[in-house]
Amino acid sequence: MDRPPGQHPAPRPDRIAARHTATLALAHALSAAERGLAVIPLSRTKLPALRSPHHDRPHHDCPPHDRLPHDRLPHDRPHVGPPSSAPPCRGECGRTGHGVYDASTDPHRIRELFAAAPWASGYGIACGLPPYHLIGIDLDTKSGTDAPAALRELALRHLFTIPETVVVTTPSGGRHIWLSGPPGAVVPNSAGRLAPGIDIRGAGGYLVGPGSRTEHGVYSTVPGTAHLPPAACPAALLRLLAPGPRRRASPPGVGDPADPQQGQGLVQFVLAAHEGQRNTRLFWAACRAYENGLGEALTGPLTDAALQVGLTLREAHSTIASAARLTGHT
Repeated sequence: MDRPPGQHPAPRPDRIAARHTATLALAHALSAAERGLAVIPLSRTKLPALRSPHHDRPHHDCPPHDRLPHDRLPHDRPHVGPPSSAPPCRGECGRTGHGVYDASTDPHRIRELFAAAPWASGYGIACGLPPYHLIGIDLDTKSGTDAPAALRELALRHLFTIPETVVVTTPSGGRHIWLSGPPGAVVPNSAGRLAPGIDIRGAGGYLVGPGSRTEHGVYSTVPGTAHLPPAACPAALLRLLAPGPRRRASPPGVGDPADPQQGQGLVQFVLAAHEGQRNTRLFWAACRAYENGLGEALTGPLTDAALQVGLTLREAHSTIASAARLTGHT
């Protein structure tokens, strides 16, 4: 049937849905900005929605970030292209597309960012910036580990409790715990360093904001937490997240004696491993042992624990050796 002259075709349902999703994402982002949280538009892949303006010349200004996982910085990507002495651009060029460095609390700026990325379906909240100096505790469920149990174990071991604060659920069943850090502390991003299944979003990283829609579903705040400000990070937890320089292991008889109770705790951590998390737990425990001067003393007990939970002797030796190399104790 012919359309009357001048009548435009009706918008496709998928385009209407995409426009509605983008409008909601912008509304959520503006609401977060009102609370002092700096935001950027994200695509359905949880990556920054705006492509780097330097993607054609990554060696000249900054490497592309459009394929980065959301816990990494734009300049963390391995260098590609000819070597250059030019420092990575973090937005000094005045253009958009620099990932977390575009983050803003200015409503006008945020509208500009989303207008430049009409395909955005969510928003990211930059960590480490005032006024909250946000720290995100990401409890993952995809790695086969029990991240909430690991966090409870850390809390018992180091005598801290997680205060009442904003908690965001992820489509995969994980949770993001929002905490506020002191202005002077720089908490780095990490994956699995604190404990298996626990990732940290700190300075230079970002969290997917509640209300964002991704390929796998929607991020939502846990009921009763949306109105809360990010609670102060407990001091004992902050020491784990932003540790000072670590001491190298001292020769026998020099310095403080190793703490046998801490060593036993690491062994028990490995003994509690289920299938699918044995190597991960062994590697984490061995790293902590070497970092705290217990590596040599715990090699035997950790190996025995690994054998008890089903690893082979070769697997155990290889995993512990990897931990030694990573911590500089080869």
